[in-house]
Formats: sequence, C-alpha cells, structure tokens
Amino acid sequence: MSADIRDSRRRGLHNDGGLALRAAAARALVPVITGKGSLTNLDDHQVVARDRALFKALCYGACRTLPRLEALADKLLVKPFKARDADVQALLLIGIHQLLYMRIPSHAAVGETAGAARLLDKEWATRVINGCLRRLTREATALQAEVDHDPAVALLHPRWLLKALRQAWPDDWRTICEANNTPGPMTLRVNRRHGDREAYLDRLVSAGIDARLCPHAPDGVTLKTPCDVLALPGFEAGHVSVQDEAAQLSAVLLGPVLAPRPGARVLDACCAPGGKTSHLLELFDIDLHAVDSDAVRLARVEDALTRLGLAATLTHGDATQRDWWDGTPYDAILLDAPCSGSGVIRRHPDIKRLRRPSDIPKLAELQARLLDNLWPLLRPGGTLLYATCSVLPEENTEQLQAFLARTPDATPTTPHDVAWGRPAGAGRQLLPATDSHDGFFYARLVRRAS
Repeated sequence: MSADIRDSRRRGLHNDGGLALRAAAARALVPVITGKGSLTNLDDHQVVARDRALFKALCYGACRTLPRLEALADKLLVKPFKARDADVQALLLIGIHQLLYMRIPSHAAVGETAGAARLLDKEWATRVINGCLRRLTREATALQAEVDHDPAVALLHPRWLLKALRQAWPDDWRTICEANNTPGPMTLRVNRRHGDREAYLDRLVSAGIDARLCPHAPDGVTLKTPCDVLALPGFEAGHVSVQDEAAQLSAVLLGPVLAPRPGARVLDACCAPGGKTSHLLELFDIDLHAVDSDAVRLARVEDALTRLGLAATLTHGDATQRDWWDGTPYDAILLDAPCSGSGVIRRHPDIKRLRRPSDIPKLAELQARLLDNLWPLLRPGGTLLYATCSVLPEENTEQLQAFLARTPDATPTTPHDVAWGRPAGAGRQLLPATDSHDGFFYARLVRRAS
C-alpha cells in the first residue's frame, strides 16, 4: 500500500466521493472567480460518472448565484482569504450554494464541503469553512436580507449589466434577470432528413422522455427534464441535435432565400460550433462554405457534420479578412457575429463575472468590421442574415442602424408578421424567456442590384 493511500485512509478520505466531488468543483470554479477562465470546457471526467450531474450543478449553480454567494462569504468571514487561497474561497462559495439552493442535507453540505479542504492540501481551512457554514444555517434569513439590499446581489447581476439592461429594456429588465438566473431548458432540433418532429416526439415518449413541441421553431422539441444526449433516440445516428429554439430560427429566416435555389452558394461566417451550419444543410440543397477563426472550435463543426452525415467546405480563416475567399460571390451569408452573450447568460452564467463593460464597444467594433468585410462578398440580390445572442442595442439595433447608414445598397427584409420576438429597428429581438428560448437578435438584409 502506498504512503499516499495510507495517508488518505488515515484522514478518512479513501473513496469519499462527496469530498472529492466538492474539491473538484472548487478547482473548476477558481478560474471564474479570479477572472482568468470560464466553464466553457469544463471537464466532468475528473469525477466518477455517478457524480457528474452534481458536479456540473455545483459549478454552474455557484456561477449563477455568485454575487450573493460572495456577499454572504464577506459577512461570514472574519477576514478574507489570501489570493493564493482562491480554491478555499471557491469551496466556501460552493458550500453556501448548497445550503441555499440545493436539496442537499445541511449536515452533508457543511461536513463534506469543509472536509474537502483537506483534498486541497489546506486542512487549516476545514475549521474556517465549517464555522462559516454552520453560522449560515442559523442566520440564513437575516444574512440574505442584509446583503440583498444591494440590487446587484438580489438580482445576481453585476451593476454595469443591470444598468445596461435597465436602459435598454426599462419594462423588461427584471424579467430578463429572472430568466438569466434560471437554467435554460434542453431543446432539440430534429433532423428532417430522418423524419419530422411529431414522429420524433413519439420516439421520445416510447423512450420514457417527456417533451413538447416548440411554438416557433418548426424542427424544435423541448424536453421537460434535461438528459444525457446518449439517452436520446437516434442521437448517435444523427437524427437529432441539441440547439435552442431561438438559434433554430436562422434557418427559418433564410428558408425563403434558399428553398427555391438548389445548389445556392452560402457562407456561414463565424460558424463554430456548427449548430446553424448543420441545420441549413439538413434543410436545403446548398453549397455551404463555413469559416471560423478558431481551429479548435472548427474541429467541433467537423465532428457535428460527421455525426449528422453532412458535408461542407470548412476553412480556418478570419472573417474580417478575405484571404480565404475564392472570389465567387455568395447567394446568402449567415453572420452569427461574436457578441457579449448577454442573451445566453442562463446557459453560460460565468459571463456575468467574466464580461466587462469595456468589452461591449470592442465587440461592436468587431461586428462592424465583419459586416463591412462580408457585405461585398454577397451577389447583387443576395441576402445576409445578421445574428447575435445578445440583448444589448449596441450590438443589435444600433449596429444595424449604423451599417445601413453607410451601406446604401442594403435593404432590411426582416419579417415583422411573425409570432416570435418583437420589432427592433431593422431586426427582431427575442428576450430570454424562462422555460423557453434564449435571447437572440436577427436582422435580414438584401443587397440591391445596382
């Protein structure tokens, strides 16, 4: 028996999944609370299979409630932890989240969270965390009422974002915050090449999976309860993919342009991770060129297309440049532009910590460069669909207003007789809705023939 195993048994840690789970979640949270990384590539294989759902719930849940967790930690601690002890800080935050938001017995949340400090090689912190969490079990109501005087804490959003949402959506900003603070549902996109969504809904029912049809996306089905994708009938065979209802509307908006044009030449700029790319190929007989500047994410597009049995020309390139273009104009361009992600915070709660107000003008400048660079690649009479998963006007209505002012041959054709979203300048805005779609903006433009 190794010295490490003897030592772990002596400390009561051998095969203790509860402690290991919480220590792993604390390590995963450190990059977020220190502003150095996100949960985008969260690796749940560092915990045993039976604990992976709880591991993700701890990580994403703590990110979602971080403003209140940190405010309460400040009240509970006699003095703050040092910078080198960010893992212990994360562990305390995870413990607070369990006590306030999860159906975990308080004795387990306190004992196993405090004990996990030993797995971080910081046994001194067990007593500190234990004391903080035990105090919270006694004084939770009073302490929460005290910290919730701050709207940023009560609404779980940074002050700058609250201000931006309130200015943009004076009648809806609280509803947006509430939607952002609720995990989004798991929505599927049925591959019409293998049957319609009504038939797939029957397959889900036969598999014991409760679901409903999406009201706006004709290929969308929303599950009552999220599940592992491998439990979905036909997933590995490409019969279905995971994609939010709002994101599926890009194919709906391009449908009138592509359906009558077999072999249409289409560009999907900033295409990763490939959900919209594959949806277009499932529906239309087109020659699709997909470009992205991130080689790692572009590989995910290739994986998605392989699973679905689809093909496109994939290019690693910068859509603000044209060195990848062969000189032949496109019939249609989908520009799913890099943005703040302010419409998908419920799926990526670390955005609230990692995004900065100074990012918004930088993103708006990048979006403008993309629009200006790609527009000349469109044939006269062709269509460009601009999309973001943002709810901020600087990236959406104001961006399109400025583009139209400097682009005399661009005409908006965004439909306004649809049941989803609301008119927003030259486009249409969907706000995040609890138990429904994400926040998204679309603007469809046609290039007039000279």
